[in-house]
Amino acid sequence: EFVSLSEELQATNPICDHAWRIWEREIRSMDKANVRHPLISWGACLFIAGMELDGISLTFTQFLKVLPFLCSVKQFISLVRKMDVNVDTISPKVNTALKRLENKYNVTLALYQRFVKRTELWESSWTMFLLAKGTFLQMEDDLVIAFQLLLCVLEFFTKRFTPSLLQSPYISSSTLSPPTRTSRRNQGKAKPRPPEMDVQLLETLCKESDCSVDEVGTHSHTIPSAVASFQIQLMETLSKQYEELYHKNKDFDARLFLVDDETLSPNKTEVSKVEMTPRKNLSGDDVAIPVPQTPIRAAMNSIQQLRVDLTSASDQPSSNLLVYYKNCTVDPTEEIRKRVEELGQVFIKRFAQAVGQHCEGLGRKRFNLGAQLYYKVMESIKLLNNAAFHTSLLACALEVVMATYVGKSFLRASDSVETDLCFPWILDVFRLPAFDFYKVIESFIKAEPTLKHDMMKHLEQCEHVIMESLAWKADSPLFDLLKQSREEGPGEQAEPPATLNQPLHHNHTAADLYLSPVRPSRQPPATEAEPPTPGTKALRSNSLSLFYKKLYRMAYLRLKTLFSHLLTSHPELEPIIWTLLQHTLQNEYELMRDRHLDQLIMSAMYAICKVKNVDLRFKTIVTAYKEMPNTNQETFKRVLIREGQYDSIIVFYNLVFMQKLKTNILQYSSPRPPPLSPIPRIPCSPYKNSPLRVPGSNNVYVSPLKSSRMSPVVMTPRSRILISIGESFGSADKFQKINEMVSSTDWSLKRSLGGGSAPKPLKRLRFDMDGQDEADGSKSSGESTLIQKLAEMSKFPTTSIQRSAFFFKHKAFVTLHFDYI
Repeated sequence: EFVSLSEELQATNPICDHAWRIWEREIRSMDKANVRHPLISWGACLFIAGMELDGISLTFTQFLKVLPFLCSVKQFISLVRKMDVNVDTISPKVNTALKRLENKYNVTLALYQRFVKRTELWESSWTMFLLAKGTFLQMEDDLVIAFQLLLCVLEFFTKRFTPSLLQSPYISSSTLSPPTRTSRRNQGKAKPRPPEMDVQLLETLCKESDCSVDEVGTHSHTIPSAVASFQIQLMETLSKQYEELYHKNKDFDARLFLVDDETLSPNKTEVSKVEMTPRKNLSGDDVAIPVPQTPIRAAMNSIQQLRVDLTSASDQPSSNLLVYYKNCTVDPTEEIRKRVEELGQVFIKRFAQAVGQHCEGLGRKRFNLGAQLYYKVMESIKLLNNAAFHTSLLACALEVVMATYVGKSFLRASDSVETDLCFPWILDVFRLPAFDFYKVIESFIKAEPTLKHDMMKHLEQCEHVIMESLAWKADSPLFDLLKQSREEGPGEQAEPPATLNQPLHHNHTAADLYLSPVRPSRQPPATEAEPPTPGTKALRSNSLSLFYKKLYRMAYLRLKTLFSHLLTSHPELEPIIWTLLQHTLQNEYELMRDRHLDQLIMSAMYAICKVKNVDLRFKTIVTAYKEMPNTNQETFKRVLIREGQYDSIIVFYNLVFMQKLKTNILQYSSPRPPPLSPIPRIPCSPYKNSPLRVPGSNNVYVSPLKSSRMSPVVMTPRSRILISIGESFGSADKFQKINEMVSSTDWSLKRSLGGGSAPKPLKRLRFDMDGQDEADGSKSSGESTLIQKLAEMSKFPTTSIQRSAFFFKHKAFVTLHFDYI
């Protein structure tokens, strides 16, 4: 049966042999409940082997069609991933191919779900779009760019429809007749269509989709002529041309969306999880009815909000900035202008290389948005005449823009394709060291009050990625700072462990971290004019100290998360593992060069369990690690052993980690082990622009008053309805009382510095039918503190229904977010 299936899948003998070894070594050892019919498992093994050996001759759709039990794309990818029992079943190469295939499927599905709403368009327009996307886009899994291209193709086809077949509002935007054979022959000689007619139809399509006509227009200048070359008069020709492209890529046949083919059907659970957003264009007192929040709609709303935030900003220095420049000791105007211009040219060129050569205009528009944000934030940050600072600030602004357009896939896994625009792409474009970029992140977030919460979280994730791996690249300036710190003497460290149980409070600005990255050590420093005298200590780096403070806290949180999955029955081991890890980061930091923090965490955990005779295998550690968020398999499958040589985490432990730390590890088995490192004090996120939670609830939040970005009906929170209390609520003194009450409320759980009892868990607040609050299963006789205060001040409605009506009636003063329960 296996041989017969292999022949049907056109697998070569090496692929068959490799697939059978995978089956015997891995799959047969799996729990029978997790193994589907052998033919399906054999098909997955043949796919893995074929991808590994570059020997698959069938397209992915053809491959699925051969399997005796038909699978969808999503089902098959899920099956293959479940088969990764040991660390070497699925290689990074195969995982990369799976990820690329899955991303392309998700994007194409989202585009088709939007496309099918336009029933008046020809079937050939979908095939035309697939052909154009595969021909002109280097990155086919970029949702926004692909959607903009789809709108261009739709515009192109709509203008070639008989007007009687069109529905409103398109009938008034296009009056062209279908092209005749003569007109096609003379297409190059024909007079151009009236520009106002072109703009009208494109604007109609873009307005319907909340898409920028300015950006879509960059495609429309180059796509129509190229699309026309596809000989649109013959559907057979289009299909043939797409067939060639599809076979070349060997992925799925996206034309099958048109016939609801089973191989392309999404999982039912995914369809049911479509998020909701209030319907727009409400009139009068209509209640906002949630409508599906599709991936495209979510992306367009995020982009629209960014554009609204930058409406008053310019991609040139403002008059205020020009005054600041003039007041500097050295006027930086020309240097900043020249730097922005040069970096802009580099960005646009690299953007076109990654996306498609016709997309230079699109890259220019994105860079201009980034420049607007760059100059806007600069007004709130202390000016520095420092190239690294300005390059980092511009890169941070562009990262916000790029992440807004990319959508949910903000961060690039190390095993994804090189053309991905996700972080840290921007660092590579500007040749900016990750350690320099890290210095500006916190200042940027604090200086930009309109930054969305998901963008703050994204930049915080960028900071984490830098601390866990990017800052530890071989050529990173971090190692020079560490070397200088080590040269100060054995008593000098990047950050003494004694500070770990202190709050993470600091007032460092970007200027402190770039221009003045030092703090005095125990002896006063020498001035710039005179060199340090013998015995005088050098200066300690502020940027290094703050980096290590954050690194220790992040490392402990990751260790604690992994520990909770594996060793809850041995709580005494956690502080010992942490002590070994902290010692390694402090004294053996060379182990981090070109490696990942999680590799040291897993190795430290295994080492202590080994010396303490606790049965914990690397396979078990890796299995738990794969379930943690923001991880990828390259972390444990491809670890640097020595220069140019990579192997699994197990080989790294045996040949590198254990050899370097053997003496220290064995000390923990002696009767007098080393003293334990203090557990880091874990602070809340320093990025505090997010809504504050009402005490006693998990689902009511109060946001500070900001200038409104757009009409409330345009806002699209993913799982919330925004409800506002308006200015007509009462007099000024009542607002003052509300503010005093909110300000005096203990929003966060506090613990005394001297230690105290563990905080009580916050109660979950639910709204029942009679308006009472139900916490922990018992009903309260009164209202929550906030509702009581509001009711006392102005006959505030007390039932949930009355409150809802009251909230919708008034305008924005304080925004409450009510999660669906």
